[in-house]
Amino acid sequence: MAVGMLQVDVGDLTFDVRTDGPEDGPPVLLLHGFPETSLSWSSVTPLLAGAGLRTYAPDQLGYSPGARPDEVDAYALTNLVQVTADLMTALDVPVADVVGHDWGANVAWGLAAWHPDRVRTLTAVSVPHPTAYTLAFRADPEQKERSAYIKLFWQAGKAEEVLLEDGARRLRRMLEAPGVPAEAVDAYVEQLSAPGALTAALNWYRAMSSSTPVDPVGVPTTYVWSDEDVAVGRTAAEACADQVTGDYRFVELAGITHWVPEQAPEQLARAVLDRVARGPELHPRAGLHAPPS
Repeated sequence: MAVGMLQVDVGDLTFDVRTDGPEDGPPVLLLHGFPETSLSWSSVTPLLAGAGLRTYAPDQLGYSPGARPDEVDAYALTNLVQVTADLMTALDVPVADVVGHDWGANVAWGLAAWHPDRVRTLTAVSVPHPTAYTLAFRADPEQKERSAYIKLFWQAGKAEEVLLEDGARRLRRMLEAPGVPAEAVDAYVEQLSAPGALTAALNWYRAMSSSTPVDPVGVPTTYVWSDEDVAVGRTAAEACADQVTGDYRFVELAGITHWVPEQAPEQLARAVLDRVARGPELHPRAGLHAPPS
């Protein structure tokens, strides 16, 4: 196994990328969400690597210190997706099985919609297809209430102050859940406390727009949702099926909160391996047969 950290240049940006698994293994791209980093995949990657996969988990735009543009527009979904496609090219990964959690799921949906030739299969975790989310937000009072926190994040300066005051008490409280290691929370807070880091992460929210439609996805897709997710309700989760035209599986995790990669790494890895094995062509590796149903 080759476990390590790469620094990968994409134009004038430099991304930190965690790697695991055999160097010649089929590639899996793991995209983290807010307010975490690639460290959030630490309990998942050994399970995927053990099955013969090569994992690449970048600290995404704004989270890598060398890839932190100042302009809010740099964090629009269209640019986040393009930067991710360019990062895949820089990694010499023309196509990958893509897994995204939270905001990383949004990027993964966009990548599958706009660059389907780069995505062999998609496993989206927690956050459904952007259109499903938008429709639920507009029609479902419960989802609107669940999403109310975003209004704070849109307030430049105010959100940073609120989240970082008192030793980042509120930022820490967001992350406190069974299975999320205290040392990981410390690492996330330390990284986001660096000058400009939290603003860059919040710019993902400040650049979001429902006027950028994301097409339905045709690649083989699994959507993983947990029934104790405070940010995404069942209406949005179940509407996701309408936005996938290819093979689709909905995996519901009982008793798990939003932090699926930390709280349910075995279940998530099983869902990913099942999706990878059921892709357009089975990977010719013994460890990647379809798991039992």
